[in-house]
Amino acid sequence: MDPGLKTVIELQQLDTQIAEFTVQIDQLPKEIQQLETQLHEFIHAHDERKQRLAKNLKERKDFEVEIQSIRAKITKHKDQLYEVKTNEQYKAMLKEIEGEEAKVRGFEDQILEKMVEAEDLEEHIRDAASRLDSEKARVAEEVRKLQSLRQVDVDQRTELEARRNSDASSIGPQLLALYERLRRGKRGQAVSTVRNGMCAACNVMLRPQLFNEVRANESVLTCEQCGRILYFIEPPAASDEAPRDRPGGSAA
Repeated sequence: MDPGLKTVIELQQLDTQIAEFTVQIDQLPKEIQQLETQLHEFIHAHDERKQRLAKNLKERKDFEVEIQSIRAKITKHKDQLYEVKTNEQYKAMLKEIEGEEAKVRGFEDQILEKMVEAEDLEEHIRDAASRLDSEKARVAEEVRKLQSLRQVDVDQRTELEARRNSDASSIGPQLLALYERLRRGKRGQAVSTVRNGMCAACNVMLRPQLFNEVRANESVLTCEQCGRILYFIEPPAASDEAPRDRPGGSAA
């Protein structure tokens, strides 16, 4: 194989691997951020429930204060029943007492609703509190693993980049310039194999003469359609051996 062509193929393989590592390296911080966001949301929901429970307790106390105030009025009104002079005043006083008692029942209903809500909140708070430390530990461990994986990827990419720089410096400037121009313009793929007489990148059939020249791998040639550098890999020979019968039955 032509030495320049061989080096360009290696460059393409290295650049492809470097690009893959770069994607992984860039993705890992996002995964770490997602983990930290999940933990933040868990803690935020826990704190929010505690705040709602505190508000719930305050509202219940406020309702109880209102009930005490109203019951004091009811007691006072009942004492005043004995002082009224006419039936109209008596009925009016009874109606006022009934209205105050209805208010008390309304506040008591709200207190019951708040108590049910408080029980639900307390259950969630207990559950979250029991899981909080383990969630923090889990996220910290996952973050540590991802950071470790990222460092491994960075180290491997650095090694590949060193090999890439060495290969790039070993070929002629014109061939390197062609490769770099194609790599920038072809979404990173400057080199393509030839399969079944076609460029594997653009699926266009090569002219017979060009195919024969590419098949020899003795020079740097490009696809007449997409411009990529072409090389040929001999396909594996098809096996002539007939399929054997499986034990206890016929061949599938």
